[in-house]
Amino acid sequence: MTLKNFSRRTFLKGTGLAVGMAAGSGTLPFRVHAAEANTIKIALVGAGGRGRGAAINALSTAGLTQLVAVADVFADRANASSEALVKQFAEQPGKVDLPAERRFSGFDAYKKAINCLDKGDVVLLATCPGFRPLHVEYAVSKGINVFMEKPFATDSPGTRRIQAAAKLADEKNIKIACGLMWRHCKAREETVARIHDGAIGQLIHLRGFRMHGPFNPPKPKPGQNEIEYQIRYFHGFDWAGGNVFIDYCIHNIDVACWAKGALPVSCIALGGRSVPDIVTQAYDTYYHEYTFPDGTHLTSHGRYRNKCFNMYSDFAHGTKGSAVLMDNLSQAKTRLYSDQTMLPDKQIWAFSDKEPNPYQVEHDLFFDAIRNDKPYNEGHRAAEANFAALLGRAALNSGQIVTWDQIVTSELSLCPNIDTLTFESEAPVKPNPQGGYPYAIPGEGTAF
Repeated sequence: MTLKNFSRRTFLKGTGLAVGMAAGSGTLPFRVHAAEANTIKIALVGAGGRGRGAAINALSTAGLTQLVAVADVFADRANASSEALVKQFAEQPGKVDLPAERRFSGFDAYKKAINCLDKGDVVLLATCPGFRPLHVEYAVSKGINVFMEKPFATDSPGTRRIQAAAKLADEKNIKIACGLMWRHCKAREETVARIHDGAIGQLIHLRGFRMHGPFNPPKPKPGQNEIEYQIRYFHGFDWAGGNVFIDYCIHNIDVACWAKGALPVSCIALGGRSVPDIVTQAYDTYYHEYTFPDGTHLTSHGRYRNKCFNMYSDFAHGTKGSAVLMDNLSQAKTRLYSDQTMLPDKQIWAFSDKEPNPYQVEHDLFFDAIRNDKPYNEGHRAAEANFAALLGRAALNSGQIVTWDQIVTSELSLCPNIDTLTFESEAPVKPNPQGGYPYAIPGEGTAF
C-alpha cells in the first residue's frame, strides 16, 4: 500500500505536441482567428466558475494559446462564460475566439467541443464530476491532452474508468493534469520534503480541517426539471458531485497521503445533518479517521455551518516535532516546530519565499510538458486520491469500518446510465413528497 515516490509529482509518460492551423467540429473545418502553427488550442467543458478560472490559467501560460470552444450542459452557462472570457481577454486579440457556433450545450456538448481540437491540443474538464470519466475517456481516445478538475468521479466504477484512461494516456503519449493544485504549491513541496527528510521525526498523526459556511442550495423551482436541478446543485447529490465531503476534503486527504508517503488501508467515520431543512442529500458535519499501513492516523474534520468557528488547515505530528502544512486557504504559511505545542518560540523553520499561485503553477507545468514533450500524467495519482475520498464517504454513509480493498473493488454505481443521461431520463435520485431527498443513514444498507 505504501507508494513509491508518492511525495513527489509522479510524472508518467505523456504526449508530444501536435498542433495545426485547422480544427474540426465533427468533420467540418473552421478557421480560428490569428492562430499560428505553434498555438495550442483549448476547449473548455464545464463553464461554471471553476471552469472559467481554469481557462484563465491555461490562457495565461507561456506560449501561444487560444480558446476555441466552450461546452456546458446548460446554454446559459456556456454563453455567460464565453462572454466573460471574451471580455477578460479583450486586449489580447485572437486569444479567445468563441463565435456562437462554437458555444455548445447539451449532454453531448463535450464531444462537439473536443472535436474542435487537433491531436496535442488541450481540453479543460470542469463539469460536475459524475461526468468526468466519460469526458476523459473521449478526450484521450481523440489524442487530446486533458486537464481535469477534482473530484474525478463519484463512485468506484467511475474512478476505475479514470485509471483505465490514464493507462491509455501512457500508451498514447498524452498528458493529463489534475486539479489537486496543492501538490504544486512551493511552500508545501518544501515542507513535505523536509518531513520526508526526518525534520520532525516519524509521522504519528495527521489532521485536516475544513470548517466554514454551508452549502445551501435553493429548493427546486416549480416545474423545474429534476435532473437539471441536481446537476446545477451537484454538491448536494452523490451521483453528480460525489458529496460535499469529497469535493471539499479531497485536498486535505491528498496532502496528508503525500506527507505520509502512503495510502490509507481503512477508515471509520461519523457525521450528520445539524439542521432539519437541508434540501439535498448532503450532511453538514463530518469526522473521519483514516488508518495508514503502519497504524498512523489521519483525522479529517468538516463542518459547514454559519456562526461557528472556521478553520481550513492541515497539520502533521511526528516523534520529534510538528508541522503546519496549511495555515489558511489564501496562503499555506508552512512551518515546522520542535514540539507539539506549535508556540512561536518552538518554531524551527518556516517557508519564507513568495508563494506562487498554485492554480497557475499547475497549468504552467502542464503546458510546459506539452510544449517540450516532458512526461506528465497525473491521472493515476488523481484516481488514488479519489479512492481515498470515496473510502471516507463509504465509511460515513455505512457506519462501518471500510477497507481500501473494499472501495477499490466496489461495484456500486450511483448512475449506471451516466453515458446516456438526458433531461428526459429518470432522475438518479427522486424527491420525497415533502420536497427533500433521501440521504444515507448509517447502519442501514451498504454504501460501497
